[in-house]
Amino acid sequence: MVSDRGLEVLRVIVQDYVASREPVGSKSIVERHSFGVSAATIRNDMALLEDEELITAPHTSSGRVPTDKGYRVFVDQLADLRPLTVAQRGAIEAFLGQSVDLDDVLARTVRLLSQLTHQVALVQYPSLSTARVRHVELVPLAETRLMTVFITDSGHVEQRVLDVASPIDDVLIGELRAKLNASLGGLGLQDAAAKLATFVDGFAPERHPVVQQIVASLSEQVLANKQDRLIMAGTANLARTEDDFSGSIFPVLEAIEEQVTLLRLFGEMEIQPGGVLARIGRENAGYGLGETSVVTSGYSSSGGSVARLGVLGPTRMDYSNNMAAVRAVARYLSRLLGTE
Repeated sequence: MVSDRGLEVLRVIVQDYVASREPVGSKSIVERHSFGVSAATIRNDMALLEDEELITAPHTSSGRVPTDKGYRVFVDQLADLRPLTVAQRGAIEAFLGQSVDLDDVLARTVRLLSQLTHQVALVQYPSLSTARVRHVELVPLAETRLMTVFITDSGHVEQRVLDVASPIDDVLIGELRAKLNASLGGLGLQDAAAKLATFVDGFAPERHPVVQQIVASLSEQVLANKQDRLIMAGTANLARTEDDFSGSIFPVLEAIEEQVTLLRLFGEMEIQPGGVLARIGRENAGYGLGETSVVTSGYSSSGGSVARLGVLGPTRMDYSNNMAAVRAVARYLSRLLGTE
């Protein structure tokens, strides 16, 4: 069992090592922190921490560094989620508040989160497997060209420009728009795809070729919306921390390029909006990310679905700051998407 003072020693070892990347010794702990005991007593505490596999000696020096298990204890028991400063909160609101649509707000979110944490930032699109059709719009651009706009209740908007084989008049566009929204509005994506498969039957035979072209485009948009996906920013931050990886960082770069891998990892991290969860080091080994940590939180969209955002970086990261930043951005994103 580790004493309360032993846990405090672990806390300062984690904090000092994260700040300096230098192994932490008993002498530096006594000099930097007010424990009120001798260096010999701190050495005894460190020996107990080492017995518990919470710290380890990277080489023959007297300094120690946290293990994955030590980081886990720090996150679970010792991390102090310092609230963001007024300036940081203001920056979040100002930067994200300028967004014009869901794609823009999520792109801004990963850029902002990467800047706040100096890690790789990841944001998952709102779960489209549970999304429903909110509205379909048809916008004529020319006699044989129109734009199809597909909007879900999760806030996702997808638009395509389509060239059709024959001229399309305003009467047909109005009829199509009305029938599409009457048929698809409120349906899940799977049901919407099935409805579109027979949609052309409701029109006169001479209208079938042009209606079929428009329906085919919308069907592709529905299928595209069924794919869960991530966006990321700040991959270059890994290069700045290359020394924190025992070998090459290329396996890590390859792993984070696989969206399926990251989505599976996110899927295992069951969290509620407002909560923060961390997976540390070897807990991610099955995904090729055994030397990294992932800090995530959930956010909700106007459609009620929950998705995840977070940061990924080396196990030597500032967990307190990163967890606070992820939580704050997730909460603001939930408020923003919940009202638009």
